[in-house]
Amino acid sequence: MHNYLDFEKSISDLDGKILELRKLAAEDESIDTGDEITRLETRARDAMAEIYSKLNPWQKTQVARHPDRPHFKDYAKALFEDFTPLAGDRKFAEDPAIQAGFARFRGQPVAVIGQEKGHDTKTRIRHNFGSARPEGYRKAIRVMELADRFAIPVVTLVDTAGAYPGIGAEERGQAEAIARSTETCLNLRVPLVSIVIGEGGSGGAIAIATGNRVYMLEHAIYSVISPEGAASILWRDSTRARDAATSMKITAEDLRGLGIIDGIIPEPVGGAHRDRDSVIARTGETIFAALEELASLSGDEVRTDRREKFLKIGRQIG
Repeated sequence: MHNYLDFEKSISDLDGKILELRKLAAEDESIDTGDEITRLETRARDAMAEIYSKLNPWQKTQVARHPDRPHFKDYAKALFEDFTPLAGDRKFAEDPAIQAGFARFRGQPVAVIGQEKGHDTKTRIRHNFGSARPEGYRKAIRVMELADRFAIPVVTLVDTAGAYPGIGAEERGQAEAIARSTETCLNLRVPLVSIVIGEGGSGGAIAIATGNRVYMLEHAIYSVISPEGAASILWRDSTRARDAATSMKITAEDLRGLGIIDGIIPEPVGGAHRDRDSVIARTGETIFAALEELASLSGDEVRTDRREKFLKIGRQIG
């Protein structure tokens, strides 16, 4: 069974009726429910297409956070061969929220970095729901510097509500670690391709997403703060997150229009969690095309391309 979002109630009701008819047919073979099931399945598909053709920013936020949405490990397993994760920042500890290491992508060596949220209670707690501490970003820096040293492209998969704001993280230099990671991204002389696969929250996201090419999944979000956080600041009322999401321009369509991202990866009707294989395959094609485009550039050209990309954003908006 699917985990239905609040705006998917009509689909949930139809799927529930379909399930009841299938159980009835299984219990009594003399009852023919085939035509009715087909009719209800058509209605459910049409309702899904209608709902997902006009999602508002808050509904897209809910889809981006869906618990069944594929996360870093799903992409890593499907897209990369011989993925070898590296642990620890060689300063304090290992941070499971950020996964980083080396792999092969269609025969080419790559460094792979991303936030992992986990898929159940146990793994979500272990990975701190994808919210990294300073040691996570320092691990990312270590892997990026290794990749730069050996001329290996970097691929990052972004999925975090933001960096962890706990006291310990602040004591160990959370802001400095994020800034250093962003700086490392900008200074790389190898291609860096970033994909926002779910949430791209604040500095916790940009720390590994300052890429030559930045893409978003269709129903992903990318923002300087969460809608709940923005609502708490603007109106002192986190329940107005829907209003904040609408005002913040956090959807892939908004950000492409502003020139902040380079493209949008389509998702299946109903979101990435309803057809993981297809959306992961599309993501792989996007990564491959971006790496191919950047392959002919020299180290200096790669770095200049990246810096000009981010300087251009301000010029366009201004």
